[in-house]
Amino acid sequence: MKTVVEVSGWLLLLQGIGGVINNLWGWWGWAHGLLVVNLLDGYRIFAAIALGVLGFALLAAAGSLKKGDS
Repeated sequence: MKTVVEVSGWLLLLQGIGGVINNLWGWWGWAHGLLVVNLLDGYRIFAAIALGVLGFALLAAAGSLKKGDS
């Protein structure tokens, strides 16, 4: 269970960071289809921040779990 929460947390954190960077500077035009926040029209930056915060929260929660918890 800990591994699933950690992988989900890292994925959401990377999506959030990538979405913020892409929306602010537009560096990753080639990754447009890879970022979930690009599916939203008017609220991309807010969704990217929310995904990043959620990913960070999942990583913090995974740190409190033991290896064998289910």
